[in-house]
Amino acid sequence: MAPEPLVRLQKVSKVFPGGIVGLDGVDLDIAPGEFLTLLGPSGCGKTTSLRVIAGFESPTSGNVLLESRDITGLRPFDRPVNTVFQDYALFPHMDVAANVGFGLSLRKLTSAEQAKRVREALDMVGLADKLRARVSELSGGQRQRVALARAIVCEPRVLLLDEPLSALDAHLREQMQVELKRLQSRLGTTFVMVTHDQTEALSISDRIVVMNKGRIEQIAPPATLYDRPATRFVASFIGTMNLLQSRFVGRDGERLRFAAGELPLEAISDSGETPAAGDARTIGVRPEDLLADGEAGEGTAPARVSGVVFHGRTLRLHAELGEGTAIIIDAPRRADGSQFSVGDVAHVSLRRGANCPMLAS
Repeated sequence: MAPEPLVRLQKVSKVFPGGIVGLDGVDLDIAPGEFLTLLGPSGCGKTTSLRVIAGFESPTSGNVLLESRDITGLRPFDRPVNTVFQDYALFPHMDVAANVGFGLSLRKLTSAEQAKRVREALDMVGLADKLRARVSELSGGQRQRVALARAIVCEPRVLLLDEPLSALDAHLREQMQVELKRLQSRLGTTFVMVTHDQTEALSISDRIVVMNKGRIEQIAPPATLYDRPATRFVASFIGTMNLLQSRFVGRDGERLRFAAGELPLEAISDSGETPAAGDARTIGVRPEDLLADGEAGEGTAPARVSGVVFHGRTLRLHAELGEGTAIIIDAPRRADGSQFSVGDVAHVSLRRGANCPMLAS
């Protein structure tokens, strides 16, 4: 039996002045101890959802529950929730210890207990040696760690992270993703993070909530979102996906057979739907699930290469099938240096066993 959710949003809507819809009837359960990420483009409702949980925004309708208690009307500082902001919001005139201990200073704790918890929090984020450093002396990554320490020192039930890594360079950002997940696992605290960076979300989340236009498109673990996107929006937002208009040809056991022009495809349907013969459907195909060969063969379709992009061990081929359909293929880079060039014809086929979803609109 699944545990009772720690946080629950029930039919939460938020309409801003001017009739702008921020959230549209959102239902969301967040489990104790999970790392949940709200993902989507600008204006999708992810930050509004975070601010509603934190209490910085009041929903127009609906309820926010924490451990089955309705906290919709509680002020932010009355909720056992802390937030790490995008700009860290540190006090420049205070040293690291004072920044981390600021929230504790509002509680009935002895000075010795406050100092002990500050040291423990800084040790968790690897900054025990920066206790008396000034904020201005710290790097971006160190400031981010101080902000995390300040949030966890008060032992919140839920830690909210609003694009916490967006100000870091690429190398440090990847390093901090690992540190963030390590810290969450060590604490066992529920983390809810907002990001527009799909790679970041896929790297460290237990589950991802993909949002669009104030609504939830899909909630699933990273692998499920990547392999089995439920809608065209999720398929196009998570990774790179070819969205191929195809006609239904027949069924082979659980595999549905389609054709995108001359290209034979096999798909899966989570809904169990079997289309009628000749019906059109959108089939999602990842570039790595397409094979490209210099010679025609059974199950292949010709595609003229219009662009070649270096991707390390692979080359990303931008090509066009005979009927003008654009297609992207990730082809291994050959050790002998022979590979496709612009203008070449690649004979494309579907990798055996590929799980291509039949997508809802």
